[in-house]
Amino acid sequence: MRTVDAAGLPIGDDHPPRIMGVLNVSEESPYDPSVFDDPGEAAAYVDGMIDDGADIVDVGLESANKRFEVLSADEELERLGTAVETIESVSGDAVFSIETRYHEVAEAALERGFEMVNDICGFADPEMPRVCEEYDVAVAKMASPPDLTRPGAVESIDDIYDALALNGFTDKTILDPAFGGWSDEKTTDDDRETFDRLREFRGYGRPLLVSINRKNFLREIANRSTEEALPVSLAATAMAVERGAHVVRTHDVAETVDAALVGEEFTADRTRAPELGVETLDVTRDREFARHLSRVSETDGSPSVVSHVVELSLEPAAEEYVARRAKREGVRAFTGDSLLLVGSKAELRSLRAAVGDGPDSVIRALNAVCEGGS
Repeated sequence: MRTVDAAGLPIGDDHPPRIMGVLNVSEESPYDPSVFDDPGEAAAYVDGMIDDGADIVDVGLESANKRFEVLSADEELERLGTAVETIESVSGDAVFSIETRYHEVAEAALERGFEMVNDICGFADPEMPRVCEEYDVAVAKMASPPDLTRPGAVESIDDIYDALALNGFTDKTILDPAFGGWSDEKTTDDDRETFDRLREFRGYGRPLLVSINRKNFLREIANRSTEEALPVSLAATAMAVERGAHVVRTHDVAETVDAALVGEEFTADRTRAPELGVETLDVTRDREFARHLSRVSETDGSPSVVSHVVELSLEPAAEEYVARRAKREGVRAFTGDSLLLVGSKAELRSLRAAVGDGPDSVIRALNAVCEGGS
């Protein structure tokens, strides 16, 4: 996992989770507490976020809500003045990010004091990576189709990973798998699956940004309104950091700082010795391994490598029957008050096939094992 330098702020596995506070200078943005059109009031709000612990402040010029018409680059540029006046009036210290899909807007913002880009169309503008490289700035790249009018509207979860690679990467690219209702086709179930598979997106070896604050897929779990959704957002924040997120974008900075620290505290220790070329990868599922494998090798397929531990509580004769056959299929068996089986999904499936003529209780138990989650 590479570390990205964002205007002197290191982002990566060896550093604390970074908090990105949100400011909108767009009247149509849906979350009123973060929307300003007066630079002085906006600057005071930003200083408050920085005091609360924001490392990065992301300034949006328009709402990305699919219900609104997309602004052109010229229309975004007309709003840029308010954003620039705001950051010039801020007294606190943070990295200032401009949210845009257009390279012209990104370049104008970088010329006038911004230090980072948040591209919600994921390099659909092919000139965006060139601008970010020329200015040597970090850029958050959200998974998106190659269409400037459809930010984040990836219609299949399995396509998100490939969408993140659209038009390549810069040396300072941070990846965002695009949570939220960016299209009519995308559902809250899709967002939940994306969150469940968050570790997969580490397969590119680049830092991850998540924007999950008060999102519908979390609100539905607890049946909460937007105003009531802070607790579920904080729970998900801790989980996201534990699963490998490096930047958390939020409207609720102070509370999110604490949640991210909890997630960091309980993140599994992994060996990292870059000077020796050693890193333990964060892999818990075969799919996650496949992503890393595709990064380092042209090998096709998804080998079954991740071990599963299953406990069977059967009659003693049935457990002894399974244990004997387990050893032949490469599955480790530990007997005692119950039976523990340790093996990859493929090995457990081989074991199920090997006991096809065994007791009904054994067949039913191993069917359940093999039909479970990956």
